[in-house]
This record gives sequence, C-alpha cells and structure tokens, in this order.
Amino acid sequence: MKNTNTIRNWAKDDRPREKLITRGAHTLSNSELLAILIHNGLPNRSALEIAKEVLELGNNNLNELGKQTLTDFTKIKGIGDAKAVTISAALELGRRRQTGELPQRPVINTSKEIGEYLRGKLKDLHHEVFAVIFLNQNNAAIHFEVVSQGGITGTVADPRVILKKALEKNAVGLILAHNHPSGNLSPSKADEFLTQKIREAAKFLDIRVMDHIIVSDEGYYSFADGGMFG
Repeated sequence: MKNTNTIRNWAKDDRPREKLITRGAHTLSNSELLAILIHNGLPNRSALEIAKEVLELGNNNLNELGKQTLTDFTKIKGIGDAKAVTISAALELGRRRQTGELPQRPVINTSKEIGEYLRGKLKDLHHEVFAVIFLNQNNAAIHFEVVSQGGITGTVADPRVILKKALEKNAVGLILAHNHPSGNLSPSKADEFLTQKIREAAKFLDIRVMDHIIVSDEGYYSFADGGMFG
C-alpha cells in the first residue's frame, strides 16, 4: 500500500522542510527537525508523530535523548536501523558542535572552560571513563585522549600508560578527568588516591598535574578549585 504519510504529502504549511527553507531552522520545533531526519512515516502514522515518540525516549529533552542507543531508537515502530543511525549521527554532530575544539590557549585557572569542554565529551556516557588533556610548555592543550574505560561504577587508570603518552606528546602538564554516570560529583577516596599517585609519579618526569576534573549531568568538580592541589 502506498504510504500517504510522507512529508511531501502533508499540507505545505505543515511540511518541516519547506518551513525550514522559507522561515529558517530556528522556527522548527524539535519534533519537526526530527521529522526531517525520519523523512517518512507509516501508512497510519506521520513522520511527525513518530518524531514525537522518539523525543519521549528522552522525556522531551535533547540532552537525555543523546544518551539513547540505536537499540532504544529501533524499539519505536517506524524507526529501523537506517533511521536510528541518522538520528544518532545528528545527535553526535550536535554534541561535537557544543563541545568544539580543545581551547588552544593557556588553561591554568580556567577550570570552568575545561570543565564544560569535558562535560560535553563525557557526560552522556553510560559507563565510566578516564581521560587526560595533555598540555605543552605554554600550558596550552595539545591533545585529548580517553586512556581507560570501565563499567557503570568505575574505571582504573594506569599512571604508566598516562605518563608514557605524555612523553610521546612532549607534554609537560596534564589535566586528569573522569565522568560519574551516577551524577554524583563528589570525589571518592579512590579518586583522591589515584590523583595523588599520578601526581607523585609525574614529578619524577618533571610533568605537572594541573587539575583533576569530574564531570556528570549535574556539572563538574575541579580538584584544584576544591583545594586538593594545595
């Protein structure tokens, strides 16, 4: 049976693509933008109706929607693998635009900027990871890398791996980072112990650990701002 619920069969005023062209992308609702990605609906459901159901996966919040997996999307009738991939790719582009590039300027005393950058990179992950920003002699960020991945409740970072990479990058400073999928920003005793262990090991190579930042949905926590690097 011919599908009569494609966007091109809607009344012109209701067509998101035409609306975007004539009025601008900013005039479209989140569901209308998603409907463009979905492209066509089912015989008894329009692309817009399906888009609204997709949004409900994230409680109508794009930040929450960005945490959904391909499997989550395909549970919705009318969303197959191809459409799930398209939606996931669009969300990832939005995440990368928000994150931007590493700030290529001095980062000492800019924990807010680094915290927001790291939050954009790590906050949507369902598992814990440990990452490092490597700094050059001018204290400018030269490289970002996830060095360890764990489960929902934790990950273990090897100081030897971190320092080996620091030497490879000719880095003289490090900013440590990890995420808390639980949302809790308070550092654990294990976090404090690992931070101190890496700091002490780095000293032997004349490499400074400038900060350790924890990120989550709730924001970020800076060890340096919290006085733990005093």
